[in-house]
Amino acid sequence: MLSVRNLTKAYRSAGEEIAVLRGVNLSVASGERVALTGESGSGKSTLLHLIAGLDRADRGEIRIADTSISDLGDSGLAALRRDRLGLVFQQFNLIPSLNVRDNLAFQSRIAGCHDAAWQSELAERLGLGGLLHRYPEQLSGGQQQRVAIGRALAVRPLLLLADEPTGNLDEATADDVLALTRDLVARTGCSLLMVTHSLRLAGTLDRHINLTAGLIA
Repeated sequence: MLSVRNLTKAYRSAGEEIAVLRGVNLSVASGERVALTGESGSGKSTLLHLIAGLDRADRGEIRIADTSISDLGDSGLAALRRDRLGLVFQQFNLIPSLNVRDNLAFQSRIAGCHDAAWQSELAERLGLGGLLHRYPEQLSGGQQQRVAIGRALAVRPLLLLADEPTGNLDEATADDVLALTRDLVARTGCSLLMVTHSLRLAGTLDRHINLTAGLIA
């Protein structure tokens, strides 16, 4: 489902080039759930952003299913994120003016694949059935993250990319949210690549890889 080959990325800061990724190789199989760990500054978020097409690599190749990211222009990358990817970040990125129901439906409606029955199932499985008319400011952090996960999965993506999705949650809530995510990922059959600082949470997924000094250890 995901293939990353010889990926490099550097940034310039104060006139100095800083290499973040130094030739990363990574594969995620269809339906596989993979945790990516590494020290702060090791390039985990950069790697996820490159896979999502939110930034461009200097060299190397990223393929999602049959699509090469490097072959896509800005509109193609936007369509990829809309139709084939689910994105969940530490910040929930919900739309404040939309209630839970409309936040859940936002991406699937834009993608033209809204399925009311599937959204209803997601809402119930995520414990949001009684909160559909509430707005983000009326929800706890854990509830907001559940909405973000439901929105990402509503399109039945090929790949779910999650960057520290439990970083703002207490341990008990984090465990609950991740357990729900694992179950729903299995239900959709999509792949999962999750950045986390927690070795304990990483151990609950199918495979755990570590990024060190810009390379997969």
